[in-house]
Amino acid sequence: MAIGAKVAMERLATLFLGGEGSMPPALTRLSADGSLASALEVLDTDGGMVVEGMVDGGLIDELLRATTAFAKGVQPGVADQGMGEAGKFFVGANTVRFSSLGRITPAYFDLLDNEFYAALADAVLLPNCGSYWVNTAQAMFIGPGEPAQVLHRDADNWFQHVEPTWPDTPEVTISAMVALEEVTEELGATRAVPGSHRWPELEVYDFEADSVPAELAPGDAFVYSGKILHGGGANLTVDRWRRALHLSFVVGWLTPEEANALDYAPGELDERSPRVQRLLGHRSYDPRPHIGGGLWLRHVRPIEDQT
Repeated sequence: MAIGAKVAMERLATLFLGGEGSMPPALTRLSADGSLASALEVLDTDGGMVVEGMVDGGLIDELLRATTAFAKGVQPGVADQGMGEAGKFFVGANTVRFSSLGRITPAYFDLLDNEFYAALADAVLLPNCGSYWVNTAQAMFIGPGEPAQVLHRDADNWFQHVEPTWPDTPEVTISAMVALEEVTEELGATRAVPGSHRWPELEVYDFEADSVPAELAPGDAFVYSGKILHGGGANLTVDRWRRALHLSFVVGWLTPEEANALDYAPGELDERSPRVQRLLGHRSYDPRPHIGGGLWLRHVRPIEDQT
């Protein structure tokens, strides 16, 4: 059920003016069986929401099994976002991150074809591009005792694009944090600042803003704009890991965070859906119906037109 214009305006007033105290409102929770229009309305107003039951339980079970097994061979704190020691600080010393998930389990390809997330991404990104592709897909396991991550905006990966027109910059990326197990505030649920995608100031990092946790059941997802402040929460436990998976998309005319296409040899994805091939860089970028040029070509022709 749509939250309605009156409710949306009241929520905007709360986000901008604040209610009792300084704490922002809790994240809106919607069902994956609900309407796309309702989800888009909340995303526009708040910048993020929890989508309950977005990913099927059987798929979650397989993703959890495969990533948990693989994580045993990954040392915490080695991921650096390509930014050296500053990147290691950003990720955290007791956090395990890894990508190339399609090499770990074929369930990843089914996740890429998730109908609700695909419809949401289409509605958010296609007004600004001919197609989009995977920015990054990472297992993000936060270990016991890990402090909270600094609040940040994913769209700042492309700061030179975002900064000149902030806060009216068109959306270029959308993200989902998918729970593989129950994710509670105590375990380090992602924290977010609803409404911060509309703030007039563009902070690269924020250490002080009040935030709220995105607590999730397995298969739920925190879906959010690239413009909202968010960050991993502190894991306050002594012996438990927060196990979740991040999947984000970016418009096809921007360079993604991960070089996903290198994970698969030419022709290896031929049996996958055209959407999966495009998301993983095994199809070229066509800007139409927008103005622009063809990108990610080979021999001056689209990749998919070659044998």
